[in-house]
Amino acid sequence: MRKIKYLLVFLVVSQIITLTSCDSDFEEVNTNSNDPVSVPSELLLAGTLRSTADRINDYFLAGEAGSCWVQHLAKPIYNDNELYIPRQGSIEFLWSVLYASVIKDADVMQKLALEEGNSNMQGVALVIKANAYQILTDAFGNIPMTEALGADTTGNITPAYDDSQTEIYPAIIAMLEEADALLNGNGTIDSSQDLLYYGDYTGWKKFANSLKFRVLMRSGNTSGLQSLVNAGNLFSSNNDEAKLVYLSAAPNANPWYEGLVDGGRDTEWCLGEELVNYMNAYGDPRLAVYAQEVGGNGSGGGYVGKPAGIEDIGNSIYGDSNNVSLIGEKYLEAEQPAYFMSYAQLNLLMAEAAEKGYISGDAATYFAAGITASCEANGVSAPSINYLSGTAGLQQIAEQSWVALYMQGFEAWAEWRRTGYPELPLAIDAAVSSIPTRFNYPATQQSLNNANYTEAVSVQGADLLTTPLWWQ
Repeated sequence: MRKIKYLLVFLVVSQIITLTSCDSDFEEVNTNSNDPVSVPSELLLAGTLRSTADRINDYFLAGEAGSCWVQHLAKPIYNDNELYIPRQGSIEFLWSVLYASVIKDADVMQKLALEEGNSNMQGVALVIKANAYQILTDAFGNIPMTEALGADTTGNITPAYDDSQTEIYPAIIAMLEEADALLNGNGTIDSSQDLLYYGDYTGWKKFANSLKFRVLMRSGNTSGLQSLVNAGNLFSSNNDEAKLVYLSAAPNANPWYEGLVDGGRDTEWCLGEELVNYMNAYGDPRLAVYAQEVGGNGSGGGYVGKPAGIEDIGNSIYGDSNNVSLIGEKYLEAEQPAYFMSYAQLNLLMAEAAEKGYISGDAATYFAAGITASCEANGVSAPSINYLSGTAGLQQIAEQSWVALYMQGFEAWAEWRRTGYPELPLAIDAAVSSIPTRFNYPATQQSLNNANYTEAVSVQGADLLTTPLWWQ
């Protein structure tokens, strides 16, 4: 009977019809038509991964907000987002999908795996939940967590908000610690459903621990970092990083390819002036991959970025896409991966941790390894950058992390908010007083969960784009 209950929840909450029709080439649903209540936990795996990947690759939010707000990208047309006016529908969609199609489904998957005695799948489900909760809390601040999944068990459809610092981050860390213990080789992970590691539980174990390293660094709870290094279960190459490789054609291709290439909108996006100028100053070979030359590759026109946030863009030279560098061809390919976490990011976090004395090892070595990993992922040789150490070294690490997180909008935005580097100018015609530090809550929270929404705002601060989060 419990499996019947989980199946009904799955069908109602996770929008399985949409996910399966969109991702038919990604997953195979192996069910016995004569035994419809026997639902394997693996049934939900591909959908949760694809839903997560599509949200962190959503060009209407991760792109227009995250990547544009850290001035990696810009828009020579329709650039209200650069004035710090995000699309409210996209904010609503991020919230609803991560709760209903990722966290809820992963929770059901975890319960089913427990019944199956499949500890590996339980661990995978916990990693997926932990990652989704970090995305949400880093975007909004305080969010529902403890009561978030109670609608089908307690009937509570107005969950209270948990405190990000004292409740959510510790719970995420606990999830990842439990996942690490569960990912022990007991039970199978269907390779056709696992879009990240194709059934290899050791890959998930490395992701769990690398993600925990990132969570600890962001939280300031640094006491567990050395034990993660000592255990040796972190990413050790680009082959280990958590990324979903898309397929070669719509509807299973990278959303940027589907929206910009198939949609004929590639000239609506270009690179930001701050990123282009920074990379040009260092002769960074990744720039030729990140961007196209003005007038197209092979034109000899060099690389030019657009300043952030010009309201009357149509009367500016930057309103003509022929005058700026468009997004590099590699990043508009159908099979370009969605990165949950990269090896480059881990190394640069480890460089910071080593510089601050949180872990043993040489900060300069980790720093170089992070740049090398990023360059290898982009098919170029790493430039030689002299590491300065101390305060100057920490600035170097933060700035190289900013460069390495290109087209990873939410993470680039999170790390920029945490470190404050590079020092970015305010958009020229900004609609608010500073670069946004969070998303406002979805409007439906005010109408459908007003009492708890109001309490969250009273604790955290005004529901504004400029209200800082606790870890900044």
